[in-house]
Amino acid sequence: MASDPKDSTDRRTQLAADRTLLASERTYAAWMRTGLAALASGVGAKALLDGEIAHWLATATAVLLLIFAGFCFVAGVWREIGGAVPRPRTDMARLPTWLLLGSTAFWCWSAPPCWWAYWCAERKPV
Repeated sequence: MASDPKDSTDRRTQLAADRTLLASERTYAAWMRTGLAALASGVGAKALLDGEIAHWLATATAVLLLIFAGFCFVAGVWREIGGAVPRPRTDMARLPTWLLLGSTAFWCWSAPPCWWAYWCAERKPV
C-alpha cells in the first residue's frame, strides 16, 4: 500500500516547523554567547590594555565592549520573543518566556558590577 501524499506533506511541514524552532533557539544561544564573550572581554580589557596603550583608549575599549554585551543580551531576547515572523506550530516545547527574560535580566544586571569593578580597580603607574 502506498502512503497518502497528503500525510507525507503534513509530516514534512511539521519537521520544517521543528527545525525552525531549533534554529531560533540556536540563534538565541549565539546572541547570549556573544554577549558573554563581550562582557568578559570588557572586564579583561582594563587588566590587559591599561599600561600598554593610552588609558583613555583602554577605557573606551572596555566601555564599548560592556555596552555591546548589554546590546547582545537584549537583542537576543527581543529576537526570540518578539520575532517579526510568526512562529510555526510545532510539537516541540519552546523555551519558556520567563526563563529567557530571567536569564537576560541576570546578565544585564551583571554588567553594573563589572562597571564598578572597572572604575574602582587600582590603576597601575605608567
